[in-house]
Amino acid sequence: MAGLIERSLTGIFRSRWGVAIVLLAVVLAVVGIGRLFSDGDNPSASLSGGSPAPAISADPAEDDSVVSTEPPPTPRTSPGRAQPEQVAYAFASAWVDHESVGAKKWRDRLLPNSTKDLSNQLRGVDPAGVPAERVIGRPSLVAVNETMVNATVTMDSGKLSLRLVAPEGYWLVDGIDWEPA
Repeated sequence: MAGLIERSLTGIFRSRWGVAIVLLAVVLAVVGIGRLFSDGDNPSASLSGGSPAPAISADPAEDDSVVSTEPPPTPRTSPGRAQPEQVAYAFASAWVDHESVGAKKWRDRLLPNSTKDLSNQLRGVDPAGVPAERVIGRPSLVAVNETMVNATVTMDSGKLSLRLVAPEGYWLVDGIDWEPA
C-alpha cells in the first residue's frame, strides 16, 4: 500500500498539471479556512481599496475652542518700559555684535534685555560661534498672551527666534533659537 501511495505522489509531482492541482487545492484550503474563521465582514470591501464613509464624531456647530474668534491678546507693558519689539531688536543687535569682543563683554551687552535664566545659560558661550553678522529687518511679533511674546528677527544668514516674557510688564528675552537660511 505504501508503494502505491509513493508512486502516485511521485507521478503527480513529476507533472506540471499535478503540481498546479496540488497548489490550487492548498490555496482553496487556506481561503476556506480563512472564511470559516472570519467574523462575517464582506472581504471584498477591504480588498477594493476604497474607504468606508467617514464617521462623524463631533458636531461641527459645536465650539471646540481650537480656533478662537476672540482677537489675539495684546502684550501688556508697564508705563515707561520698552515695548517687546524694542527689547527684541536691542537683544538681537547685541547678539550679532560679537566681532572683536570677549565672551564676558558680549554677555554683559545681552544682560539688560535677558532674564536671569537666559543669562545663566549664556555663561561661557563663545560669541565667535554666533552665526550672523547683522540684523536685516524689524522683529515680527506673535503674542501668546499678555505676558509672553514670540519674536522673529531676520538676520543676514537666518532667523533668530526669541521668547520674551513680562511677568510684571517689563519685557525680557527668556529663550533664543536659531534657524539658518
